[in-house]
Amino acid sequence: MAKTKEISRRIKSISNTRKLTKAMEMVATAKMRRAVEAVLKTRTYANLSWETVLHLSATNGQNGEKHPLLTLRPETKKAAVILITSNRGLCGGYNAAIINKVKGSIKRHPEVPLDFILVGKKGAAVYAQNQTVTAEFPKSDILEDSKEVVPIVNLVIKDFLGGRYDKVFLAYTDFVSPVKQVPRIKQLLPININTENEYLGVIGDPKVSVNKEMLSDKADKHLTPQAGFDYIFEPSPSEVLDNIIPRLLEVQVFQALLEANASEHSARMSAMHQATEAAGEMLNELTLFYNKARQAGITAEIAEISAGANALLN
Repeated sequence: MAKTKEISRRIKSISNTRKLTKAMEMVATAKMRRAVEAVLKTRTYANLSWETVLHLSATNGQNGEKHPLLTLRPETKKAAVILITSNRGLCGGYNAAIINKVKGSIKRHPEVPLDFILVGKKGAAVYAQNQTVTAEFPKSDILEDSKEVVPIVNLVIKDFLGGRYDKVFLAYTDFVSPVKQVPRIKQLLPININTENEYLGVIGDPKVSVNKEMLSDKADKHLTPQAGFDYIFEPSPSEVLDNIIPRLLEVQVFQALLEANASEHSARMSAMHQATEAAGEMLNELTLFYNKARQAGITAEIAEISAGANALLN
């Protein structure tokens, strides 16, 4: 009897947990749909703006000098990473994947000191790895305005121009589909077409596909109309770039946050769906064990009654 009561308590507990995970799955699904809609609306614009920046990185000023945000440093003495994670857990391996991606990059370049700029509470995991965190910024689950990224961009531009960092990277999770999210690291500063990324940081969009060959002066302008652009600046290249480059960087960070939010809600939806299915399977097993235990108890009682009746007859 005690065994059936214990199993019954476990069935009730798991049933309540299943209801909770199902509710969380539904909430995550609703948030994911809204986040994905925002991502798809802005992705093409973000990619085209980044492509414009890459073209600008190949241009020179009036004196043959590049803009400070486009100028490569002869040596990378220190770098920074803007790490975008979630505020809450229960989203599977979402946070671990992007943190491990950054850890792998650190191992490949151990000679370069690295500072972290955290966006999202779960990025605090880098503290346990003895990493330096210079700033932390809050992250909204649903982004309403690109102004939320202005303080982040202003900070990295100030530190880059001030010589504190020679490179600035952006680590986020690229939304591919509700079942696939890809952690990515792209170089944000200095803006350069000779980065290691095959697609130069452009987010996977079938409408926009740009690579180094397409941006080179040797590219066929008839096949790749983006190649060999000549820009006319008014009033001057420095004044125009001083205003346009920070705005285009804000677009990139904003898009990365949108991608990260869509990826997070997708990962949480999948995790809660798997948890709900696992709870259902466990309930089926416990129900089977409960029925067996109950049947065994009934059989034992019948056997005791039969034994008692036989004793009275004898």
